Amino acid sequence: MIDYTKALTQGIQAVPESSIKEFFDIINEMPEAISLGLGEPDFITPEHIRRVGAESLLEGHTKYTQNPGLPELRGEIAAYLQRRFGLVYDAAEEILVTVGGSEAIDLAIRCLIGPGDEIIVPTPTFVCYGPLATVCGGTVKEITAREENGFRITAEQVRAALTPRTKLLVLPYPSNPTGAILERADLEAIAAVLKDTNVIVLCDEIYGELTYGQSHVSFASVPEMWERTLVVGGFSKAFAMTGWRMGYLCGPKELICHASALHGYGIMSAPTVTQHAAIEAMRSGMDDIEMMREEYDARRRILLEGLKALGLRCSEPRGAFYCFPYIGDFGLSDVEFCSALLRQEQVAIIPGSAFGPGGVGCARVCYAADREKIKEALRRMARFLARLREHKE
Repeated sequence: MIDYTKALTQGIQAVPESSIKEFFDIINEMPEAISLGLGEPDFITPEHIRRVGAESLLEGHTKYTQNPGLPELRGEIAAYLQRRFGLVYDAAEEILVTVGGSEAIDLAIRCLIGPGDEIIVPTPTFVCYGPLATVCGGTVKEITAREENGFRITAEQVRAALTPRTKLLVLPYPSNPTGAILERADLEAIAAVLKDTNVIVLCDEIYGELTYGQSHVSFASVPEMWERTLVVGGFSKAFAMTGWRMGYLCGPKELICHASALHGYGIMSAPTVTQHAAIEAMRSGMDDIEMMREEYDARRRILLEGLKALGLRCSEPRGAFYCFPYIGDFGLSDVEFCSALLRQEQVAIIPGSAFGPGGVGCARVCYAADREKIKEALRRMARFLARLREHKE
């Protein structure tokens, strides 16, 4: 008999399956449920982008591209980043086209984290950063983004977490699951802490186009921080292109060259059809972004007001498409609360603890859903909460 514990690395054995996946396995068995759980736009990719992708196939663009991506696409990404966020990158050496933002994150962490290295990650946050670092033998140090501070981490927290072994700080803003953003003053304070260190910053800015009330500010735009920053972006959220799997990693050529080499060995190149569609998105998709952002904003207000009307405490989300209400007043854990809501009222939301210890007692509620579905979900939640309160009394 083979002992698989001896075959597998210690790093991979330390990585549990995501509890988000476990929850979605249950949701998939309940097709009648209203899902406010999946972090995916409900919009279909705009028609002109789909058309260009289809035409690229009919025209025979079915070969590999250059490892870092089509030069034309990298040029469009560079122009977009400068136009939208004031970031300047050399398209030939400082931009790598990846299979979704997920691959970009994986490459960055694998290039920078080895055994004994430390990575600082906010909690609650998206689930991938810690496990990817663990596989590399790294040590994850979590800093809690607190509700009373709008779920924003502070420069003081970063300073307290730094040690001589710190290699990487993750800034995943706008935030999944909280909807929090970091303002320029927040970023400048963190920059002052990092200025005399050798710490690299990984900015996951996949929701950078989805902010409400003010524009996204990239850490790479803060003076003297460009050289230590890797920026992850992509097409999944802003352009409703999740299934196309198209992202990018940007940063100093001294870092990108190594990520590009690893990408070439592991992936070869991102899908050719998707790259052609992405060129069209960059050239002609800004109106699509604005239309979807305006609709998300309307849904955001409906959900936030609805949650508060139900008596749930909820920090105002200022980015992405999530609310993160506190649900810990009913004598149930967040997992028990969400499981009971799904069973009794067929409304799917995600336990906050799935996003790390900082999310315990909360739940992620996604408003990338039709307005009427959001309103009906709120009505069902009202019935559920009424029963919980009656039972508690």
